[in-house]
Amino acid sequence: MPHFPVNHPARPFYRALSGLVGLYILIFGVWGTALTWGDPLFGRNGNWALGLRTNLAFSLASIAFGIVLIIGASRRTNLGHYMNLTAGAVFLVTSILMMSVLQTDANFLNFSMSTVIVSMLFGLILLGTGLYDKIGPHEDAEAERNRRNHPVAEIHRR
Repeated sequence: MPHFPVNHPARPFYRALSGLVGLYILIFGVWGTALTWGDPLFGRNGNWALGLRTNLAFSLASIAFGIVLIIGASRRTNLGHYMNLTAGAVFLVTSILMMSVLQTDANFLNFSMSTVIVSMLFGLILLGTGLYDKIGPHEDAEAERNRRNHPVAEIHRR
């Protein structure tokens, strides 16, 4: 069973970081939607927003993801923990899949290599914030700390 740190002291920083990622994605989506409005949904023109190539479908998906990430970052529950873990995995998988079809007609989200890199970076950030923003009762946090500082664990760390 994996053990995520519970009530990590840097949790507010991680929540703010995931909120900033969500805000960037939301602004990118709104900007991209304004630029690509009227174009085909999966168009492959040269529209760029905030340094990333986009089309209407990718911009609309970015708006949805940005809102979801901001909601997750604003909640003081484990909802943000699970949202960040899930969104991090989605961003990483999407960036790898889109990189594999970058120069083909299957590039339906109109990704460029810079979009792949930013998506991977955001995926790693969200995955990292998801690993450290779990909350729980004080007893669970204390039990997790004791499990990490158990003498047997000390022997295995050396």
